[in-house]
Amino acid sequence: MCIVHSDGLGQFQQDNATPHASKVATKCLQEHFSDYRHFHWPPKSPEMNIIEDIRDPLLHAVEKRSPPPRTPLDLLTALQDSWCEFPPGYLQTPVESMPRHFASLLRARGGPTRY
Repeated sequence: MCIVHSDGLGQFQQDNATPHASKVATKCLQEHFSDYRHFHWPPKSPEMNIIEDIRDPLLHAVEKRSPPPRTPLDLLTALQDSWCEFPPGYLQTPVESMPRHFASLLRARGGPTRY
């Protein structure tokens, strides 16, 4: 956060899963990110971030690479190369699903959804 948002305008979001809300994690956030705003996120709420729809296939593509990345620079290169191998419009499906996702969450009043 200090590097990406050195102006202090960054906002930190975490999902309040039990490990993230532990005393140790909370103390770390207070000590290191006290200058940044935190999104309120209900504990154990449905995931509304499409990053997992992107992260999982990307990590799977990197895991299949031969030879596997051995250094941070190798990993960065493998991630970039794998990202470039995704077909054009790959992100279109998860992005277009968001209105249905939000509508489902609203109908469930923040409770579990089929997503």
